[in-house]
Amino acid sequence: MGWWSDAKARARQYDEIADVSAIARRYFAMNAFDGVVTIIGVLAGAMVAGVTQPDVVVVTGLTTAMAMGISGFTGAFLTEAAERERTLQRLERHTLRDQHDTRVGRAARFAVIVVTLVDGLSPMIAAAIVLVPFYLVALLPTIQVAYYGSLGIALAVLFALGMFLGRISRQHVLLYGLKTTLAGLLAIGASLALGAAH
Repeated sequence: MGWWSDAKARARQYDEIADVSAIARRYFAMNAFDGVVTIIGVLAGAMVAGVTQPDVVVVTGLTTAMAMGISGFTGAFLTEAAERERTLQRLERHTLRDQHDTRVGRAARFAVIVVTLVDGLSPMIAAAIVLVPFYLVALLPTIQVAYYGSLGIALAVLFALGMFLGRISRQHVLLYGLKTTLAGLLAIGASLALGAAH
């Protein structure tokens, strides 16, 4: 297991140089939040439209989450790679040395990979968790139970994300949880109101 210890040591070193964990935490919270709120919109819209086929809800939800993930992968990679390259070039101008094969350069590439993965995967994972009741719909009495169960899970995930943000900021964790949950309730209310208007 020597290689694993070496890999962890390098990751910690790159994290100290490039501040990867702080950036990854922000991307995780932001994109998981986006993924959950988007799926809330999909669920509320399907419920108002009277969709009774669980596979339609699952496919719609997962393809939406996948599109968000691809967007996250691409956007994060291009943005982070450009920003890290800019930082390296600025450092090279000051040191008069190519930084790409140095510890700093390797840390920059490590940061791009980690941030890209976190940005792309977090909305897809969050959406997949919210849709769990629809995978188990055969065990439920009605599809309405799946809808309410998924919306309940979505609000619980939002509350957990809020508490996570509260811990990061060292603020009141319950207050942060309530704020993110409120955003989910607003999304549900807006979707239901829009559906009722048509």
